[in-house]
Amino acid sequence: MDEIEIAPYDPDWPTAFERERSRLAAATTDIDMLDLVHFGSTAIANMPAKPIIDMLMIVSDLARARAVLPERLDRLGYDFWAENPKTDRLFFVRGMPPRGERRTHHLHVCEPGSEMHRRLAFLEYLNDHPEEAHSYAELKKGLAARYSKDREAYTRAKRAFVDRIIRLAGDA
Repeated sequence: MDEIEIAPYDPDWPTAFERERSRLAAATTDIDMLDLVHFGSTAIANMPAKPIIDMLMIVSDLARARAVLPERLDRLGYDFWAENPKTDRLFFVRGMPPRGERRTHHLHVCEPGSEMHRRLAFLEYLNDHPEEAHSYAELKKGLAARYSKDREAYTRAKRAFVDRIIRLAGDA
């Protein structure tokens, strides 16, 4: 079962990202990667989160990344979600059974200006506004308890908050 667990902030999360960033960068030297950033709740200071390191790889050519990354990242233990209905991005998961006990990393791959790329504003806004970050933490805890076995419902239920913060970030 892939249950949603919200863990207290772990000060090792940024270091865990840097370790994985190095592994990914070494394996993708032939991809025109514009950036690889720590992304998601584990990248927000003091934010309780699912203990999964989210990363965002920004590439100049998504079609080229799609042709190369699934096989390349498979060697690093990542599973590719080939049936992702969102065609403006790629999504990889590391640590899922049978390769591991639980998800440890998510890698989102997108081009500049995409919806995923614009979500960096959410992360920046919450790091700059601790009161909103606290509200988000409380929301996540409540939703994780309510939707502990339904990842999609958990994500959908956060959408209004995320959209509001992205709007505020755009106005800032």
